[in-house]
Amino acid sequence: MTNRPSVLFVCVHNAGRSQMAAGFLRTLAGDAVEVRSAGSAPADQINPVAVQAMAEVGIDITGQRPRILTPEDSEASSVVITMGCGDVCPYFPGQRHEDWVLDDPAGQGLDAVRAIRDDIRNRVEKLIGELPITR
Repeated sequence: MTNRPSVLFVCVHNAGRSQMAAGFLRTLAGDAVEVRSAGSAPADQINPVAVQAMAEVGIDITGQRPRILTPEDSEASSVVITMGCGDVCPYFPGQRHEDWVLDDPAGQGLDAVRAIRDDIRNRVEKLIGELPITR
């Protein structure tokens, strides 16, 4: 059992938005936050343009793999952030839920994905400021 806040990022394919958000949170909060990401219909691999955009800011997400969202992932998380699939994510008492409205990077070029990445970073930085983190 841990007193660390736990955050679950959920998007449809778990290949772009949620993976970028998880990468930022892992990097910016370190071990102070438990980080999960999942998708309602996971892709076969991480979006290569998302990987490239994250590499530009020094974050390597190549080791991550898209995963299916499970009720256990949701139940174990104190904060659940959805990105375009909020209706498929189960709610459990005491959780904080947010839906971040973000463009889907699937099929988009690097410039568009950079803008999505930067928006996600800003939201993750704000989220970190709101979490009960003990360092």
